[in-house]
Amino acid sequence: MTTSLKEGRDDLKQSLKSKHCSGLFFLAGMYTLYFASSLWIPIVIALLLALLLSPLVTFLHRIYIPRSLSAALLLIAIGGPFTFLGMQLVEPAQKWIERVPEVSAKLNQQITNIAEVLAPPNQKILASEAEQKTKKKTGLLRFFGWTDDEVPPLTPPEPNTAVSDRLALGGLDIAMKVLAETPILLAQFLVCIILAVFLLVYGPSIYRTALEVVPQFQDKVSWSRLVKDTQRELSRYILCISLINTGLGLATATTLWLFRLEDPLLWGAMVALFNFAPYVGTIFSLAILGMAGVAQYGLVGASLLPALAFFILNLVESQLVTPAVLGRNMRMNPLVIMLWLMLWGWLWGVAGVLIAVPLLVCIKLILSQSAVFDHWVKLIESRAVSD
Repeated sequence: MTTSLKEGRDDLKQSLKSKHCSGLFFLAGMYTLYFASSLWIPIVIALLLALLLSPLVTFLHRIYIPRSLSAALLLIAIGGPFTFLGMQLVEPAQKWIERVPEVSAKLNQQITNIAEVLAPPNQKILASEAEQKTKKKTGLLRFFGWTDDEVPPLTPPEPNTAVSDRLALGGLDIAMKVLAETPILLAQFLVCIILAVFLLVYGPSIYRTALEVVPQFQDKVSWSRLVKDTQRELSRYILCISLINTGLGLATATTLWLFRLEDPLLWGAMVALFNFAPYVGTIFSLAILGMAGVAQYGLVGASLLPALAFFILNLVESQLVTPAVLGRNMRMNPLVIMLWLMLWGWLWGVAGVLIAVPLLVCIKLILSQSAVFDHWVKLIESRAVSD
């Protein structure tokens, strides 16, 4: 009995030690991803692009088109329209970035007006009494033959400009951050394209060599089927969600054009890009469209029309179109998505938020195809009780 208790304690110590090592390894991995984000972001995006385009490159290789040529043509076919669209949107984007302080000042003026309306009644009474005393005084002076010009004017207290200053500084800070990050984003984009080409050209040979050399890949047929299924499902997901987001962007741009909002193409492209991040992208799009409406129409009811129109379009897309196209196989728990978006937003900022959901789909597909971590797949796919 003493021996069994000792063995039990040893097993418990070994288990705790392994969990402790796993926790340290997880934290080390998180901080590595955080501090080396400029290195890992283009690598992960290039891997997703390679997984997306690898079936097409393989098909073209079977009809005697070199992998290097097919990879370059496919990337040009995908990146060319986006590059042209980006060049067309640079000027309106710069214009709106420069208008951020103006919009902030306009919002502050409206906030000041609302604050005056909602001011306590005693302040309004004191202001009216002061105005009446001034009128009586000027009337008495006029009776003695003095003019109003000789009376020092009553200067109202200057409004508090703290909110205006904060909004203006915040707008300028955002503009400066965007301008400062532009060269880094362009460099990462170039590295991502070059790395994607190399992965498409030389990745399959490295993969086949790894299946033959690495001892962990004993069941080569299962690993090959896992990679092919993951590529097929991920390609289907990215293609479908890209088409859906493009349709949402076009519908939003058309609606905003009918509302005579300036630069509707810019807002449509922004909506399509942000929609890759569910929930969070919708909130950001609503906020920015609300700001654009206020900038053009002022703080009136018409300023809410752009945001309201996008909200209706997004509701139709998220509740009807996307579930009908993707089906139940791609369903994921909204809470898991939000926590995942928060994690990758903390790690990699905007880029992490945009690629978080495709990355989660890729991990879910690998887990479901491997049939090893079924409990994690069920956790990701879990729905609310009412569903």
